[in-house]
Amino acid sequence: MICSAYSETLEFDKGWADRRDMLPSHDRKLSLFRVEQFGGDALGVLRDVNRNSALVASVGVNAGLFDLMPAELRAHSEVILALSNGEKLCEFRLDADRPLVEPMSFDRHSTRLPLHATIRLEHAVLSSWNSEAYWPALAVALALGAMFGILLARSRRMEGPVADLDRGLAAGEFKPYYQPIFDLGTGRITGCEVLARWVRRDGSVVPPMNFIPLAESSGRIQVMTWQILKSALADLEGVLKADKTFKMSVNVVPKHLLSAGFVETLRRTVLAARVSARQIVVEVTERDELDDLAHAAAVVAELRDRGFRVAIDDVGVGHSGLSRLKGLGANTIKIDKFFVDTITVDASTTTIVEMLVALAKDFRMTVVAEGIETEEQRRALIASGVEEGQGYLAAAPLPFAKFSELVDSRRHSASAALAGDVLVA
Repeated sequence: MICSAYSETLEFDKGWADRRDMLPSHDRKLSLFRVEQFGGDALGVLRDVNRNSALVASVGVNAGLFDLMPAELRAHSEVILALSNGEKLCEFRLDADRPLVEPMSFDRHSTRLPLHATIRLEHAVLSSWNSEAYWPALAVALALGAMFGILLARSRRMEGPVADLDRGLAAGEFKPYYQPIFDLGTGRITGCEVLARWVRRDGSVVPPMNFIPLAESSGRIQVMTWQILKSALADLEGVLKADKTFKMSVNVVPKHLLSAGFVETLRRTVLAARVSARQIVVEVTERDELDDLAHAAAVVAELRDRGFRVAIDDVGVGHSGLSRLKGLGANTIKIDKFFVDTITVDASTTTIVEMLVALAKDFRMTVVAEGIETEEQRRALIASGVEEGQGYLAAAPLPFAKFSELVDSRRHSASAALAGDVLVA
C-alpha cells in the first residue's frame, strides 16, 4: 500500500475494500474505490500487474484543490467530486453551514475514469454576473474531468487554497494538538507529539492531510511550524517544568531542518519560552528525502550539542535506510504504524521490529512505536523490546485542555496507586 496520507490521520477503520466495490476505468486498466478514514475519505486506485498481484495506492483527496471558482462566486457555490456510483470523495464549500439558495447544477462525467463532477451555483448570483463571466464557469465545469489527472500529478497549485493558508496563518488558526507518548509497560505518559490542526473561525477542524502537503509545496510550512511550536511551548510550559523527564516532539520537514539559521532560531524560541532544550525532540519526517546526508548529520550534531534530541519518523517505510539511521546520529527512531498494524498477524513483522530494536540499541538510540490501537499490539511490541509508543490506545491527538486533563488524571491515578502500595506495605 503506497499512501500519501499521514499516520496520525490515516486509519483503515471501516473495513477492507472488495473488488466488487471497485469501479473500472473505461479501458479497464484501473479500478477506483473509496477509502473511508477518520480524517476524511481518500481515493483508492488499483491496477493489476498480472493474474496474481496488483498495485494499490491510497490518494488523499485535498478538498482545497477544488477551490476553483472565481472570487465573486466562491461564497455562493460548491464543487463536488464523486465516483460514478454516487459515492462522494470530496466537497469544497466556503461556508458549509449556509445552504445554497435556489442552486443550479452543472454535471460532468469523465470519459476515461468512473468519476463524476458537479458544480452548484446560486441562481440569483449567477444571473447577476455579467455574461462574459458566465462562460468561464461553464468552462470550469467542462475541465473538471481533467482535474483528476492534475490531482494525481500534484503538478498544479491553486491560488485559492494558498490564499486560504495565508489568511489562516495571519489569523493564527493553526493550532497544536497533542498525542501522548507513553510507557508501554506502565502506561505512564512520558511525553507527547505536537500535531498541527487547522481550527477555523467556525470551530471546524481541518485534518493535516488536507493542508500540510499544500503548506510544504507552497513554502508556508516553515512559518506554520514556528507558529505551532510557539503555541505548544506556551501551552506545555507548566507540564514541562513540573516533570523534567517529559519530552515534547515537534515535526520538522527535511527542507526546514537544512534551512539557514534553523538551529539558532529553534534555540532562541525555546529559550524565550523558558523551557529546557533537553525536553524538546526535533522529529525529522521522512516524507521527503534528505538530499545531503552530511549536511543533515552536521545539523543533527549541532542540535544535540545544544541539548536538543532528534528523532527519525516513519522508520521502515520512508527514506530511512540503515546507512541513514547510523549516519544521521539521531537519538530516537519511530517505528511506523504499518508495522504496528501487522505485528499481531504477521510473524515477519515481529522479526523486522526486533531487528530495528536491536539496531537502535547498537546505535544507542531509543525506540517509539506509532499508531498503537489495541492491547494485543501493545503486548507484542513489549515482547519485541519496544518500551514506548503512541496511538489511539492511549488517546487521539487532543487540544491542550483535554490533553492537560488526561495528563493530570494519569498522574493522580499513579499517585493513588503508589499510596496504596505504601499502605499495603
